[in-house]
Amino acid sequence: KPVETSPSVVFENVKGCRPNCLRMLLENISGLAVDDDFTVEVIPEINVAVATFIKRIDTEEFVKKCSRHKRVKEFKMTARLLELTWSVKVENVPASISTDYITIYFESVRNGGGPVSDVQLFPEENSAIVTFCDRKGNA
Repeated sequence: KPVETSPSVVFENVKGCRPNCLRMLLENISGLAVDDDFTVEVIPEINVAVATFIKRIDTEEFVKKCSRHKRVKEFKMTARLLELTWSVKVENVPASISTDYITIYFESVRNGGGPVSDVQLFPEENSAIVTFCDRKGNA
């Protein structure tokens, strides 16, 4: 079995690049279309963004291209592959949400998901742990 490569790339130090600018920059570098071929989630609290590719690409090569790109350097951003994992913690989960809803949401290919093996709800923390059947569905 070939080594699994993450479909997601983490961009650090994104505060100098507005979200729409970042999306256009990633479209320019990848030649792909945001929303159709990849999604971008900006997490301003920790100064990062995560691009998750729906269309299968060589993300290792994409990271290399980003690291050499003039505009990425100007913004002083760095790019790296997001580590693969079996489980993710989901926060700000409404108290009324069901494990079935969470399961179906995270199995959505559109959201970068895959088959879910388990969902543990923690209502007191408004969170859940979603465990996938394989590491491809955890983006």
